[in-house]
Formats: sequence, structure tokens, C-alpha cells
Amino acid sequence: MSGTGETDFDEYASDYDAALARGVSVSGEDKDYFAQGRVAWLGRRLAELGRRPGAVLDFGCGTGSAAPFLMRMPGIDSLVGVDVSARSVERARQMHAATGARFLLTSEHRPEGTIDLAFCNGVFHHIPPPARASAVDYIARAVRPGGFFAFWENNPWNPGARYVMSRIPFDRDAIMIAAPEARQLLRAAGFDVVTTDFQFLFPRMLKVFRGLEPLAAGLPLGAQYQVLGRRR
Repeated sequence: MSGTGETDFDEYASDYDAALARGVSVSGEDKDYFAQGRVAWLGRRLAELGRRPGAVLDFGCGTGSAAPFLMRMPGIDSLVGVDVSARSVERARQMHAATGARFLLTSEHRPEGTIDLAFCNGVFHHIPPPARASAVDYIARAVRPGGFFAFWENNPWNPGARYVMSRIPFDRDAIMIAAPEARQLLRAAGFDVVTTDFQFLFPRMLKVFRGLEPLAAGLPLGAQYQVLGRRR
């Protein structure tokens, strides 16, 4: 989940998961709750569209925490995770080899328009704004026409998301990106926006209300959002 540079996230690779866990603990949940929730929502949207992607790209994969959940999605037969941090990639290989996923440096992966689904989570707030269009272009070149890009980010309009980021060393100085800007980036790179959904509205103490979250997905309230784009 890195984009600011190799050195930045090489420094955090060994304790990345622990630092993230400390940050999200204020919600009453662990990081896997959110990782599983993101993939479950994505799977729901793809099922509504009648799509079962086979080849997946996890852009800014970090230590590979999304891989086990992505590999369980119906139809997935291959996954490659890419990141700029060599130490993060090495840790992903050590921790998630059993999933069958491959992990490479971003510079080692050659976008060839063969990917059915690109996925990223919490990556773009680490990428300097002037470099964001180039990053989306990299993803667009990897995705085949008609393929999808699931762009997940923290919602800057949600106070809880801002507070969690303030508790995580590698997120404190990050520049958040709002959903309208994300949609603009995707469209400029050749994606049509299919849906924008906001998720993770209620913390664990209010989990009795979580059944209402799908009804509020169109409102900019949740701690994270997904912009789902389809390659033209």
C-alpha cells in the first residue's frame, strides 16, 4: 500500500501490519475485517454486473494483506501484486506464498492489457498529486478493454477516517483524495465510472446498524469509498 517511494515503506515493511492494526483498533475491528469487507462489496458489485474476473492486479499491494481475500473471489485464477517497496514485496512473498499470488516490484511488472480486474486500497493518498494520473495510466495499460478497476480510498469527509490516519505513522502526512477527484482520474485514463459506494459507516459498538450500510452506500458518509470503473 505504498506510493511515496521505496525508502518510505521499506522502513515500515516489518511492522506495517502492526501499525495499521493499532490505527484501526479504535473502530473495534481489526484490519482483516476491513480487507474482507472491501472484497465482499466488490464481489457484490461484480456479481450484479454478471462478471467473474480471472486475472487480478493488486496495485500498491504492500505486504499482500488483500491477496487471501481476493484469491477467494469466484472465478479468480491468478493474482499479481505490485509495489514500489522492495521490502514490502519480499514480506508479501513470505507471508502469502500459499495463496498462489505473485508479488513484484512495480518496475518489474509490464502492463500488457490482460488484467480483468485491478484493485487498490489506500494507495493514492500516498502518491503525490502530480503523479496520480501516471499511476492510473499504469493501471489502465494493464487492464483489458471491458475490465474493471476497483479504486478504494479513505473518505476525507469522514472524521473517523481522518482520526485513524492520524494514529498511523505512515498515514499522518498523506494527502487524502476525495471521490470526485478519484472519478475524474479514472475517467481521464479511459475508465467509465460504474458506481461510487461508501462503506464502513458504523464502528463495532454500533454494529447492530450495519445491516443499513448497503442502503447508505450512495451517501458520502462511510470511512472508505470504492469507485468502480470499467475500461473503455
